[in-house]
Amino acid sequence: MSNKRILSGMRPTGKLHLGHYVGALENWIKLQNEYDSFHLIADYHVLTTGLKTDDIYNNSIEMVIDWLAAGLDPQKSPFFRQSQIKEHTELFLIFSMLVTKARLERNPTLKEQVRDLNIENIIYGHLGYPVLQSADILLYKGNFVPVGEDQVPHVEITREIARKFNTAFSEVFPEPEALLTKFARLPGLDGNAKMSKSLNNAILLSDEPETVQKKLRKAVTDPLKVRRNDPGRPEVCLVFTYHKKFNNKNLDEIESGCRSGELGCADCKAMCTGYINEFLAPIIEKRKYYENNLNDVTEILDAGEKRARIVAQSTMDDVRNSMKIG
Repeated sequence: MSNKRILSGMRPTGKLHLGHYVGALENWIKLQNEYDSFHLIADYHVLTTGLKTDDIYNNSIEMVIDWLAAGLDPQKSPFFRQSQIKEHTELFLIFSMLVTKARLERNPTLKEQVRDLNIENIIYGHLGYPVLQSADILLYKGNFVPVGEDQVPHVEITREIARKFNTAFSEVFPEPEALLTKFARLPGLDGNAKMSKSLNNAILLSDEPETVQKKLRKAVTDPLKVRRNDPGRPEVCLVFTYHKKFNNKNLDEIESGCRSGELGCADCKAMCTGYINEFLAPIIEKRKYYENNLNDVTEILDAGEKRARIVAQSTMDDVRNSMKIG
């Protein structure tokens, strides 16, 4: 295992879906065997887009269960809640002094969120969430951050803040690099570019076989393939995109059958359902174990938070010494 360190995290939104697995979890599971990995439950980040906090704890537990069920190993990679490591907010405060309002307003991801969520007045915390993200990464002196392309601007802000701190005080932080996820996004069942629970177009990692079957029956396909014998275009069909990810058995046969018109959409969806259910079966089995043994989950969190706290405190000692305020 490399001595290079990775910090990755998710907002706790409850149960995860296939898009989360393909866009992040699958990569994390691979990387935990190659790097010193830390996995953050970004519960303070939830507050940037709303002040409803009642569900944050339960959503965090549901997410951790999915992490465990999918194959993240807490022995290799500690899991911890941002809110339980006070050093996150301390470093966030210091970093806030190193970046301008104008720089944060140029963040393209923020512009997208403001547009998509119809936000009229941006709160300070939302504008500054890339700075909190920088504190999350640099508190553990992360060398790499596994992200999709849409998150690369945040990694760049983190690099700028690390440089600014190192120049103003002394060399404390590495300049982390983005590790791009290869299969970054899985489209939603409605053809939307992104799978999302809020758009009701997602297959959950916890969905039972009948649920997956019902959801896939309604999935959009090639709009030009109206009748069974019409030739199809796999390259524009999201069901074929799912096949490419979860079917390693007869992909060429599916593609040629679609193009020739011999394979109807209903049969194609039925086969895809089988492959997705085959993939989900071991995850659902592990998930049920943790659902019935919640004490194991809270113990894993407690242990991870102790490990994270030791690293965070050490980093803040370095920061205070560097700033001569220790």
